[in-house]
Amino acid sequence: MPELQLRHATNADLNDLVRLENRCFSEDRISRRSFRRFLEMPRDRLIVASLGEQLVGYCLVLMNAATRLARIYSIAVSPTARGRGAGEKLVREAEREAVEAGRIVMRLEVREDNGPAIALYKRLGYRQFGTLRDYYEDHGNALRFERRILFYEPSRKFPAVPYYPQTTEFSCGPAALIMAMAALDEQQPMTTLEELKLWREATTIFMLAGHGGCGPHGLALAAWHRGFNASAWISKEGALFKDTVRNEDKKRVLELVHEGFLHDIGLTGIDLHHDPLTLEGMETALLEGRIPVILISTWQLNRSRVPHWVTVCAIDDQFVYLHDPEIDVEAGDTVADKQYLPIDRRIFDKMSRYGSLQPLQATVIVGPKRTG
Repeated sequence: MPELQLRHATNADLNDLVRLENRCFSEDRISRRSFRRFLEMPRDRLIVASLGEQLVGYCLVLMNAATRLARIYSIAVSPTARGRGAGEKLVREAEREAVEAGRIVMRLEVREDNGPAIALYKRLGYRQFGTLRDYYEDHGNALRFERRILFYEPSRKFPAVPYYPQTTEFSCGPAALIMAMAALDEQQPMTTLEELKLWREATTIFMLAGHGGCGPHGLALAAWHRGFNASAWISKEGALFKDTVRNEDKKRVLELVHEGFLHDIGLTGIDLHHDPLTLEGMETALLEGRIPVILISTWQLNRSRVPHWVTVCAIDDQFVYLHDPEIDVEAGDTVADKQYLPIDRRIFDKMSRYGSLQPLQATVIVGPKRTG
């Protein structure tokens, strides 16, 4: 029996594609006209599987022009070819094509009663992130799945950064700092106890609701007190996050904490800059063996307006790669999802500004341990 072959569809496949569509689906069929349009769309991919001269499967992948998302719009395998791994091979080829096109995440929809397809996608590493009600012509529901497909390939240009997930909802700053310090010193503790010690040292006391968050001054001091060189680049002077609290007494506490941080920084060799650090500056720091820890707005990631600390691990022509210490287990996040997370450079520029009226940009650069 001939081996399964994958290739790009051509106009000569049009009749076979329509026949396969009609054989595999009774509703929600792609029309001949639509197939022809997809064949003529250079941004999208229509991959076919064949056994000898017989076309036995296809996978249609749409590439969103405005984002780094790809989407498997439709996939079909002839009943005569099932059991030969055609579905898996089509999905893997679709992912490879999407990665070559610079896409980060692959998404797809599948009928909620299609057990075999759901099992396949889960086995291939896809996770459900939503449900579309009344999605199909017969009013059936669709489950939405996605998988990150682009991963950073380690380079000797930049230090290897180990990953550490935050263990509380308020300690992203300490977790991000732990990763930066551990990249420079293999003896650096990566424990919950160290995480909480750092939070106690670096917290600004008040920020939004709940526990206080950590600011750049405190994180830079915490790194310095552990023997690391450190610098801070902050686009604003004065106490940070005052606009997140309304109570005047709390505002005064923030000011006093800030004054204390400035006094303590004055007793160290920490370089304090009241300017934002450019992306080029971050790349230079990485090339010199220093690790940036930056404050971001996660609105671009999860529509949250809470400030969040992450560790910058690498930069290339397309992406900034982050270690994000927050893992949302309930949403299906895994450690792999948050390591070397690729962020489009244009998106990163927006993410690295917290607030709307006068955006705050804050970066702490952790350098090698001091000698002497």
